[in-house]
Amino acid sequence: MTFFCKDEQLETLGDRVLAATWAEFPGLARNQIALTWVVYDPPVPVNTGGALSPEAFWNYPVRGFSYRGVERIYPASLVKLFYLVAVEEWLEKGMIQTSTELERAIRDMIVDSSNDATSLVIDVLTGTTSGPELPPGPFETWKLQRNIVNRYFQSLGWHEMETINVNQKTWCDGPYGRERAFLGELMENRNMLTTNATARLLHSIVGGVAVSSGRSKAMMDLMKRNLNPADLTTDDDENQVTGFLGGGLPPNGQLWSKAGWTSQVRHDAAYIELPNQRPYSLVVFTEGKAHSKNREILPFVSQQIATCIGTLA
Repeated sequence: MTFFCKDEQLETLGDRVLAATWAEFPGLARNQIALTWVVYDPPVPVNTGGALSPEAFWNYPVRGFSYRGVERIYPASLVKLFYLVAVEEWLEKGMIQTSTELERAIRDMIVDSSNDATSLVIDVLTGTTSGPELPPGPFETWKLQRNIVNRYFQSLGWHEMETINVNQKTWCDGPYGRERAFLGELMENRNMLTTNATARLLHSIVGGVAVSSGRSKAMMDLMKRNLNPADLTTDDDENQVTGFLGGGLPPNGQLWSKAGWTSQVRHDAAYIELPNQRPYSLVVFTEGKAHSKNREILPFVSQQIATCIGTLA
């Protein structure tokens, strides 16, 4: 059972968006896209500054649509959203102490999607560091510590988190030493997420109930994206708008997001507010070497969903 309610209207519209996407991009196979879309009907329970208690928020019904929403897919830098929530939880509970360097790393991890910054955040979260391979005994302890973020998300009791894996650093060239050994010979221990799990985490952040209302707002501030065309260059892969869901939105919309891409995947998770329309969350994963380089698919899906929002009853 998902955190959102299935809805006949959204099922029809979601299927229509997917059909239009496959018609526009015929090389995109049916198993190379996954999508979760959550709509916030009035009275809108999100982006309220934490007006609702966690209990009230989780009891508030929302409707949604998903396609392959439970399929495990390599998330690339989208996993940084999970590390963001975890590090805010650790800070809130006093498990770690803040510092200028940690705050800089948290910001750069989300705003600029820095892999180097993420490495520091994971070191702080888990008490582990990268380095040469370890003897079996110490390596078992190291692995136990590195899995603390997984245990945290399991402890939330959200069934969407049961199949995810969030224990690996993100790399430019790839892991070496103990990090490569931890990944597994066939990379069987790589990070894995689903669009439903990502959508639920995003839902908790925009709902103001991820860790605390104040920390949720701080996370939202880091995720805020600029949609002004004058500030976006078409050749900039780093702005997390061009070539992603924000690329399909009008400049007068508002976007909070975290994107991820490699040579094999292109993903985005976004909370979107358009003038005089219902706000919504949208998570889209695409796979395949050709599609990861295609900067038109995610903006197309986003534009289709934005159009649908205007027709909702």
